[in-house]
Amino acid sequence: MGRRIKIYGLFAILGWFVGAMVNVAYFWAWPFLVEIYPRILETGWILWGFIGALISVAACATYASLPKK
Repeated sequence: MGRRIKIYGLFAILGWFVGAMVNVAYFWAWPFLVEIYPRILETGWILWGFIGALISVAACATYASLPKK
């Protein structure tokens, strides 16, 4: 059980750092990019990136929840 808690804790810390980076990207980099490249909102890669991130986190949480052999 201790190993699973460490994995969940590691991903919680990583998630916090990712959240902080997303905050910076949203409030600083995003307006700059939209100003330079107005068509960035029309591209589908943003949505697919979020979907890929969710699948990755779900797969990691599933792996971390598997019973030990």
